[in-house]
Formats: sequence, structure tokens, C-alpha cells
Amino acid sequence: MMTAPQDRVIEISNVWKIFGGRPEVALKAIQERGLTKAEVLAEFNAVVGVADVSLSVNRGEIFCIMGLSGSGKSTLVRHFNRLLEPTSGKIEIEGTDVMALGVKELQAFRNRKIGMVFQNFALMPHRSVLDNVAMPLEIRQVAKNERMRQAAAILDIVELGAWGAKFAHELSGGMQQRVGLARALAANPDVLLMDEPFSALDPLIRRQLQDEFIRLSKILKKTTIFITHDLDEAVRIGDRIAIMRDGKVVQIGTAEDIVMNPADDYVADFVAGISRLKVVHAHAVMQPIDAHIAEHGPIPADLARVDKDDTLSNLINLAIDDDKPILVEADGQGVGIITRSDLLRTVIEGTEMS
Repeated sequence: MMTAPQDRVIEISNVWKIFGGRPEVALKAIQERGLTKAEVLAEFNAVVGVADVSLSVNRGEIFCIMGLSGSGKSTLVRHFNRLLEPTSGKIEIEGTDVMALGVKELQAFRNRKIGMVFQNFALMPHRSVLDNVAMPLEIRQVAKNERMRQAAAILDIVELGAWGAKFAHELSGGMQQRVGLARALAANPDVLLMDEPFSALDPLIRRQLQDEFIRLSKILKKTTIFITHDLDEAVRIGDRIAIMRDGKVVQIGTAEDIVMNPADDYVADFVAGISRLKVVHAHAVMQPIDAHIAEHGPIPADLARVDKDDTLSNLINLAIDDDKPILVEADGQGVGIITRSDLLRTVIEGTEMS
């Protein structure tokens, strides 16, 4: 389904970032001569951090950008609020041309539009938890009583209301990161930038915070850019995922799109270890109902029925108990048929990938 332009919060067009003494000259050579990343380094002593990236992010979407170390994902996210200046390209957030903002306008834009959560919690050790959360409102010069009231309300949302008077060193790592998230949310930004926010935490705490973030996202509906090197995390959290390699975006899609239809061998290798059971849904496995009827005749009335968004795991459980085909419905209408062969083929293809 196409997204209306007014529902697009972020538009990034042809963004390049080249680190070095002559970035514009290096970029011109890339565009005119097709130099590789290695050739740019050798000839200009310059590093291509981001290479011609274009993407859009929809309102309320959690958009994950992922890749291995050095892929350019963290470099890219720092362009959204111009912590890094692009060598070339266009960045628009809520219709504002971020590149056209002056110093004071950019500071105000960052303060009001964008919240940031990074791997380093960066809490002020001499301030209480409540004071840390209230900092963005203090920068806005919100009256003390009002900013404390708003900060306390956000702490309640992240289930740390009883910890407001504590200091950062009295909290666990997971709790500190929740304070960091609360601080980013306190100013009620339109956009959240989250750069590997949970990667420093142990696996159990990390999963708990992922669950907490998913819960908060459903409540607050913030447009979020979420950077991660962990595909499992991206699949759990992201509405869509962009996979980066060598500064370029290789593929953008839902987890199901990417797992079922990887753009190239690199993406196929990347997603090889992901279980399809919770990622793949009925609509991606089914045969069109008209084609099935043409080959096999009318659909029996006693078939098990599933929604088009039911997971592969649920479909397999149904097929264990009954060898008949499964009818897939959308809005109460039959749209497809899934046989045991379809399920086996999907599972085996996923196994062969790994």
C-alpha cells in the first residue's frame, strides 16, 4: 500500500558523507569515474561513510537501520539532526529542510522535534533521576514545577516513578537506559533517534527493554529510527528494516520481505539464521485461490480458516492436526490456499539458507 506524502515524517534523498580533506572533489570523482570505496581511500585519503542513501520514514513507524560494524548505520543517523553535515544530499523532517537551518534554528529544531537515545546513557551523575529526565524541558525554559510534573509523568510511563529521587549510580544499567529513554521522551519530540540503545546490556535485560520499548511505542506512537547490528532485535522491533553495507542501503522492507526475498547474496547470508516461524505470514505462503480452484476444483466447505497475517508457526500447528489445505481469508473473504507442500517448501528453503 502506498503511503501518502503527508504521512512521511522523514525524507532522505541522495545523502553522501565522505570523511577527508577534499570530500567534494572525492565525491565528484566517484560520480564521474565510478571509484570504489578502496580507490577513494587510496587516491584521496578519504573514507566513504554514507553512499547515496535515499529513504523515507512514515509517521509512527519504527524504522530499523542495521548492518555490521563499519556499514555506515550510525554515521547515517547522525545526519538526521545534523550532528554530522552531509557532503551532499537533502534531509527533510516534517517538511523542514534541515540543511537550510541556521545555527539557532537548528538548535531549536533539535530541542523541539528530535529526541536522542544512544548506547552511552550519558546521565548527569550529580542530578537526580527526576532532574535528568527534566533536562530537555529546562533547556526550553519551562517553569520548574511544570517540568518536574511532566518528568514525573514520563517516569511513571517507563515504570520508574518511585526512583525519581535516586541518582544514576543507584540504578542498574537497564534502569539507567530507561531513564535515558524517559529523558528523550520528556520533550515530546516528533522523532526519536536510537543508536544501539540496548547493545551494552546483558541479554535478559536487553530483551526486557525491547519489550518495554515495544509497549511504549504502541502507547506513544513516536516515529523512531532505531540503529542496531542485531537482526533478531530489528525483527522484533522494526516495522521496516534497512540493511546497510559499505555505506549503502542494500535493501529496505519488512522482516518478511527481506527474509522471503533477499535482494542479493549478502542479504541472504545476513538473514540466514532468522527463524521464519514468527516472521513469515500466511499471505506470503499461500497460492492464489483462483489458481487453486482452476487446478483442483471447488474449495471444500470444511477447511480450516486463517487470517492472511497468521504466522507460519500457527499454520504448521494446524497442518499437524489436519492434512487438508488451509483457507486464507482477508476481511472475511477467501483469498488463498495453503497446502502442506507449501509449508514444507517454505520451511526447507529457510533451512537451506542457514
